[in-house]
Amino acid sequence: MNLLNIKKHIIRIILLQASKFSAISPVKNLKRIVALLEILASRKDRQLFRKVRNTLSEENPQFQLYRRILVESNSTFRDKFITNLIVQGFILNLKKRHQALKEGLQVPTTILISPTMRCNLSCFGCYAGSYTKKEDLEFETVDRIIQEGKEIGVAFFTILGGEPFIRDDLFHIYKKHNDVFFNVFTNGTMLDENTVGKLVELGNVMSTLSIEGFKEETDQRRGKEVYEKVLKTMEILKTNKIPFGYSVTVTKRNIDIVTSDEFIDMMINKGAIIGWYFLYMPIGRNPDLSLMPTPAQRLYLKEKRDHIRENKPLFIIDFWNDAPYVGGCIAAKEYMHINHKGDVEPCIFTHFAGVNIKNTSLKNALNCQFFKEIRKRQPYSDNLYLPCMLIDNPQISRELYKNCKIYPTHEGAECLFSDIAGKLDEYSKNVRDIYDEVWAKEKKFLAKKPQK
Repeated sequence: MNLLNIKKHIIRIILLQASKFSAISPVKNLKRIVALLEILASRKDRQLFRKVRNTLSEENPQFQLYRRILVESNSTFRDKFITNLIVQGFILNLKKRHQALKEGLQVPTTILISPTMRCNLSCFGCYAGSYTKKEDLEFETVDRIIQEGKEIGVAFFTILGGEPFIRDDLFHIYKKHNDVFFNVFTNGTMLDENTVGKLVELGNVMSTLSIEGFKEETDQRRGKEVYEKVLKTMEILKTNKIPFGYSVTVTKRNIDIVTSDEFIDMMINKGAIIGWYFLYMPIGRNPDLSLMPTPAQRLYLKEKRDHIRENKPLFIIDFWNDAPYVGGCIAAKEYMHINHKGDVEPCIFTHFAGVNIKNTSLKNALNCQFFKEIRKRQPYSDNLYLPCMLIDNPQISRELYKNCKIYPTHEGAECLFSDIAGKLDEYSKNVRDIYDEVWAKEKKFLAKKPQK
């Protein structure tokens, strides 16, 4: 056993033992865990753990969230969460990722894979249509993507669809690669006691359940009685002590509901530890621009996000308004998407590709011309609240489509540059009119803030 493997082994043992004691005495031992992570982290990443340690008090909602994760998780999930995601992904892989960057390879934090586009639902506005089993991404290809990802420092994989749980063979993937962590985005209707039992045994899989609000909003978009099925799945997961997340497509119609205290409290009580908020995107077949949240509603979402973080034991991700924290758009850089045909897309919403994973290695795909050109242009705006090249800076996506050798990966993708181009220009201008003022105030505040 070499020195690196010895270090890995020691870190895992220390954190696993500390996590068990933390379930008994959260305040004291959580501080010890984070202090240890701060010591073990690279100099560049220590500030993050220092900030986390400063939040550890009984009154702090974020501390309550950390405690929920430890106390409300079964031991298998807790151990895999610590060893695979935190230790391997956030600590030990950093050196490998930094080295790759020096060699000209941008390693993403997570790789999104859609092994199938088949689904048992037909949600309005979803880009998934009617697909067959023959159109699934082959098991061997999914396996190779994950293996090649691990070799360059990826320990976190996001599985989407379609509906991922429609494929039973993916459980073999999760078991074979038990040294990484998977987040599966699901409609929640195919997770029964038997399926959840498999998740309990694995430990390295967390589910994120799609929901549109309460019964009326969810059933209206996803189908009759889907809401009750999703809540039932949440109950099964909570009973088995498997933490989960929820995912919301934010539209003009449901934004007030999915950000309300009533909805947030219900999600927390059901057992959710993380909430993903994605703006409705005008993509796929027959996009409906009337569903897009208005620029004012986007700002409202930011304000509600801040309220939730300050008052609720829930980790919330506002995919657009959180862009300043990560330097703008992270497509083709911190994450990428491989669809069911093997097309390598920079983003789950960008249905264009320059290469197919079936014909190339993951390394070559990450350094394809399309991805390089995207990274050259990031961030697309001085205002980091305007991160998206599709709806905030549409001239960027048009330029890339014109100058890069790329092809559409889904029917209707090209309407962004034709049928609805004028309306997207108008939308982006209205967004900028609101957010330029917000960004100017924040930059002024940051400039006056004392440097630590």
